[in-house]
Amino acid sequence: MNGKMTTIGGYLVQRLEQTGLRHVFGIPGDYVLGFYDLLVASSKLDIIGTCTEIGAGYAADAYARVNGLGCVCITYCVGGLNCVNAVGGAYAEKSPLIVISGSPGLRERAMSPLLHHQVRDFRTQLQIYEKVTVAAVAVENAVDAPRLIDETIAACLAQKRPVYIEIPRDMVDEPCLAPKPWRRPEAKSDPAALNEAVEEVAAMLRKARRPAMLAGVEIHRFGLQEPLLNLVKRSGFPVAATLLGKSVISETHPQYLGVYEGAMGKQHVQKTIEAADCLLILGAFMTDINLGIWTANLDPSKIIDAKSDRISVGHHHYEGVVLRDFINALAKANIGKKRAAKVRKPAPPKPIKPQPSKPATVRRFFQRMNDYLADDTVVICDIGDSLFGGADLTIHKRTEFISPAYYTSMGFAIPAAIGAQANNRKLRPIVFVGDGAFQMTGQELSTIVRHHLNPIIFVLNNHGYTTERFINEGPYNDIHNWEYHLMPQLLKDGWGFEVHTEGELEDALAKAKTNKLCFTIINVQLDKMDCSEALVRLGTRLGKQGIGDKK
Repeated sequence: MNGKMTTIGGYLVQRLEQTGLRHVFGIPGDYVLGFYDLLVASSKLDIIGTCTEIGAGYAADAYARVNGLGCVCITYCVGGLNCVNAVGGAYAEKSPLIVISGSPGLRERAMSPLLHHQVRDFRTQLQIYEKVTVAAVAVENAVDAPRLIDETIAACLAQKRPVYIEIPRDMVDEPCLAPKPWRRPEAKSDPAALNEAVEEVAAMLRKARRPAMLAGVEIHRFGLQEPLLNLVKRSGFPVAATLLGKSVISETHPQYLGVYEGAMGKQHVQKTIEAADCLLILGAFMTDINLGIWTANLDPSKIIDAKSDRISVGHHHYEGVVLRDFINALAKANIGKKRAAKVRKPAPPKPIKPQPSKPATVRRFFQRMNDYLADDTVVICDIGDSLFGGADLTIHKRTEFISPAYYTSMGFAIPAAIGAQANNRKLRPIVFVGDGAFQMTGQELSTIVRHHLNPIIFVLNNHGYTTERFINEGPYNDIHNWEYHLMPQLLKDGWGFEVHTEGELEDALAKAKTNKLCFTIINVQLDKMDCSEALVRLGTRLGKQGIGDKK
């Protein structure tokens, strides 16, 4: 074999470093210990061990959203299958995540067909991950290893979705060719398709009297914030974001409308977007949540739908057009004279005056939080009112709002705080999580303590699954109440506060801001039926669609 040599494990480590990764999240197990030893001995990557594999998956997903790539490393089946839900969410929401798993050695498989952790056969986990990734490979020989690793990582970066790399434990130290210089994959547009698409779209925009833009999650994933801002500035069009795309631009921008959610959202946003005679949609998933559970009233004949894989204008579809190239070209095209956007949005709500003895409520809580956010905070919302209340917060910077707003998997927020702050220690996570979601992954506070992170965590404690209560109430929506503010006593670190009133909230907020050394958890006691108006609308709509109107 000619050329410089390394090992399969060494090859993968070097490629991970070359992509810009600085952290790997996960839990070890005997089938992946050899690779973990390699990470410790010969890599610059920091290992963040979590309490559960799904916690590692959520943390790596959040890291990927702010870093551009994340990595989770787990053992075979008992670890890998525990991580599948997190990877499924990353796939659904286009988060570029590399999943690395150990597996039984090839030689030991020949000696025994029944090895621990095995489910059905030795291909089961690989086959499962093929369903939730854009590329899944088992690296089982040294000749193919470099190609398989490179192609898989390239697919992750190009498509911004998870990939899976499985390495039998006796292959980690197998010699293979050393990596060639790394070239980050760059998609290129078909010039003819790009030109034709831009010409058709520009002609539509020139004719429009009430054009508008709607930006989505792919603006985040492909790092297109600057091109979007250039187009917004060049056109003068008003721009809104989908819920999953929230914070694509600073929400204090004069042309920014707010989050579009059909009838579930704010009226001025809905009116402007739905009244547009030409709506330019950029990188958005038109999901049921983004469309306000199908309350959106959008005329397909007036929509230009530009995604990473195609540009659609009516019945015309342009393949082979890169979204970045399309936005940049459109900003330079003749789309008519710049039209100053008449963004008629309500005046920002005045800071509330706390009433010390008034019980805390969801609506006034989020009104208060809008003044609490700072430029050095990243907002992380779990599902339910944590998300719907958080959607109305004003995010001052870009990509500083994280939530699984499409896949809507509970338990995301606490481990996501680990990934977000590991990527940038200068950003302090402000976490909103319901009591039900907290009980799913709250043990990751232990990881937060271990790695000296300092998020401020608000547990919206309404004693159960409140979203479900508005869909269909029943005793199954109740959960056992925890003293969440006492978690610091269990973990021997952190600050905790229990809040019943607005006065107690003010005291907790002031103390939390001064506590820079460790996490703060604030247990906000709420009535079990107290919620945002958006959640009432959502629950009513889902209830009618899912189980029928029982009234």
